[in-house]
Amino acid sequence: MIDGKTAVCGLIGDPVEHTLSPVIHNTLARETGRNLVYVPFPVKAERVGDAIKGARALSIRGLNVTVPHKSAVIPFLNSVEKEAAMIGAVNTLVPEGEGYRGYNTDLTGLGRALDSEGVKLKDERVILLGAGGAARAAAFLCALRGASEVWLLNRTLQKAQELAGEVNCAVGRECMKPLALSDWERIPEGRYLAIQGTKVGLAPDTENAPIEDERFYRLIHTGYDLIYRPVCTKFMRLTEAAGGNAFNGLKMLLYQGVEAFELWTGEPVSEEQAMICYERMKKELSGDE
Repeated sequence: MIDGKTAVCGLIGDPVEHTLSPVIHNTLARETGRNLVYVPFPVKAERVGDAIKGARALSIRGLNVTVPHKSAVIPFLNSVEKEAAMIGAVNTLVPEGEGYRGYNTDLTGLGRALDSEGVKLKDERVILLGAGGAARAAAFLCALRGASEVWLLNRTLQKAQELAGEVNCAVGRECMKPLALSDWERIPEGRYLAIQGTKVGLAPDTENAPIEDERFYRLIHTGYDLIYRPVCTKFMRLTEAAGGNAFNGLKMLLYQGVEAFELWTGEPVSEEQAMICYERMKKELSGDE
């Protein structure tokens, strides 16, 4: 029942029509007994500042931020949490004074998702595909969580070099090793955790993978695709065919939402509550198949 005491949270981005975020937060609100409702708000790029100011004036409890606004919102915030500032992108806003403080729960959400699958980054050898968007959060996560080396592959080498330089400088060690995607054969033999952070394979482009050569997938013991539509990408299929384990990005989406919900409410979400939410998300996605 929505009433005068209902807390309002939401998502700003463009587009936002197909987001699963309302499933996450409205389910969590119900399961935790919170009088809270979550609504997507389509916001054009030129209105980002207006949206932030208006949301605070309307006492919006919290906001998520999605593409293309994750960096554009930063100048309109009161402050930005350390890791979010390091990445240069925020996806969660929490009230602070007369404005908002920005956080990046993509980073922590991915960390929790990997943990839930038994994947540890400490001393791990990693291949990261992509250098923009969520791949930035993945790059910083790998470095901050102690990966021994990260081969950062991107279609445009310069972009990979720039991100690798940022991350190495931020963490004070030369763990990121940039390569052009086409030069993947320069990666030393071994078994790696691979994180797929490009848009290749995203619906409706489901019959493509960022690297098509089956030999590449013999390097992978675990493949984690940040895409969750489709549920099983070609990257995942090729990884499994080569004998590796493969996961999609749905749990990252879940846990970045859980982390945001915890920031807004100040209380932890139990794993049981998170898994109820996860099952609802999978059911919602099954309608896309």
